[in-house]
Amino acid sequence: MSIKPIEFENGVCRMIDQRLLPAQEVWLDYRDYRSVAEAIQTMVVRGAPAIGVAAAFGAAFAAAEIEAEDFAMFESQFEECCAVLAATRPTAVNLFWALDRMKSVAKANQKLSLPDLRQVLLDEALTIAEDDDQINRTMGAHGQVLFPDKANILTHCNAGALATGGYGTALGVIRAAVEAGKQIEVFADETRPFWQGARLTAWELMQDDIPVTVICDNMAGYLMQQGRVDAVIVGADRITANGDVANKIGTYTVAVLAKEHGIPFYVAAPMSTIDLSLTDGSQIPIEERDPREVTHCGDTQLAPDGVKVYNPAFDVTPSHLVTAIITERGVVQGDYLNGLKALAQ
Repeated sequence: MSIKPIEFENGVCRMIDQRLLPAQEVWLDYRDYRSVAEAIQTMVVRGAPAIGVAAAFGAAFAAAEIEAEDFAMFESQFEECCAVLAATRPTAVNLFWALDRMKSVAKANQKLSLPDLRQVLLDEALTIAEDDDQINRTMGAHGQVLFPDKANILTHCNAGALATGGYGTALGVIRAAVEAGKQIEVFADETRPFWQGARLTAWELMQDDIPVTVICDNMAGYLMQQGRVDAVIVGADRITANGDVANKIGTYTVAVLAKEHGIPFYVAAPMSTIDLSLTDGSQIPIEERDPREVTHCGDTQLAPDGVKVYNPAFDVTPSHLVTAIITERGVVQGDYLNGLKALAQ
């Protein structure tokens, strides 16, 4: 996949507007942290790893705006700017991971002059972006061995290049399997209400000539019943210490269906998505989004005026439904509490 959702050149962070894909490929330019925060909030950029990359560039932009006489003054203002970025979306832990990393780098280099400190922070944001692509490729190599030589794979939401710094998590494993010579066909859930599967996953896979078929979210069980799904793989926005997984709403339903039909359910996510500070999924904050995402498709109204709407953006899949968690450091199966802790050391 040649496209990356976030690029940086000549002081400008460019992001592809994922709200407009696949109908339009529009790139937007960002030069300050407030506009980056808005891009994250409004889902110009989405997907946990990509949000982390965007936030890192936002923090670098914030540092470039700060005028301070000493590090204490700089740190205070930098914390305030990072808080604005952190307030955009509560569920994806990569956002907070990236901001904490930027704050740690600032503190570690507090003796530098302000211009040099700004450059160090920009370099760190670039490193976060560059590392993400390699992390995903390593994850793909670890995960693709779990697929048979010929398989129909179901995925939910978009965990591809568009959701990361490049290559993808769940779709990265699929890409790696194809590159290894395996015959892979993909079923992409449409993923209501934002249509990430129908719009983004299908578009990505078609760019790479990987066979893909879009299905409505409520068709997954029927396909499994017909024996047409060999494995499920999804990404994640946060994984707790016991292996519970927060991912796009509807993931839990797919996991229950996979368990009922004896189909392996895999999760692919970088170590930055694993939050060992939370013991289980009940502690994960679940974002609720604008009701209009449910009542409308674009400008077309689908539901009656004034109807009540509940629009959680994520759900939590308990670890007992997860066959394996794939990371850049290896694959964990079964004992997630000790397995994830061991990978993190």
